Amino acid sequence: MDSQVGPAFDKATGDRFVGFPGGSQALAAEIKGRLERADVFVSASPAVDGSLMGKANGEWVTSYRTFGRTYLEIGYNPKSRFARQLRSRPWYDVVAQPGFRLGRTDPATDPKGVLAKEALLLAAKQHHLSALRREATETSNIFPEESLVGRVQAGDLDAGFFYQVEAVAAKLPAVPLTGYSFYATYTVAALNRAPHPAAARAFVAYLTSPAAKALLAKNGMEPAAGE
Repeated sequence: MDSQVGPAFDKATGDRFVGFPGGSQALAAEIKGRLERADVFVSASPAVDGSLMGKANGEWVTSYRTFGRTYLEIGYNPKSRFARQLRSRPWYDVVAQPGFRLGRTDPATDPKGVLAKEALLLAAKQHHLSALRREATETSNIFPEESLVGRVQAGDLDAGFFYQVEAVAAKLPAVPLTGYSFYATYTVAALNRAPHPAAARAFVAYLTSPAAKALLAKNGMEPAAGE
């Protein structure tokens, strides 16, 4: 959003994009609590849009549009001592090894954290790997979405759960969750009471346009189901 979509939107419309990153649920809570003044809300889960709809939720969102989906992967540091194994062995076997440092986001604030926890628990059950169950339930491996990429890039972590579009944008090598299919459906909504309503409508129109979809496709985002 900051390095590609935002500048392209600015050039196409003359408006100015300013992004505030974070987990979808956390951002929704900030909007409801009036901690952030925003024109549009981009979410990795349609369910989070629902938390901003209706009188009880402040009627921040009336409707939203889907603009893509992207799969959950394991993005890793290429200098990690486990890097070669991740490229040649099932991801769950490598992640379960002693000493593997895996990061994920908080399932309480981020849909990606929910998917990561589900993937770990399902793989733990199917492959009888108690180490994955521990990874799914402990909290020391939880990091803010904004800092997780940097921790993997710096080598503080061997790997982390990322959407494909995130890994491509950060130039992180990644491996798919072979045998599983976890993905996020991205949405965009113009917020009611937006400070810049015309610009909000323009951004929704741009993000759902063929030009933006082509840009996102280069970064690993597929059209949403039904598009």
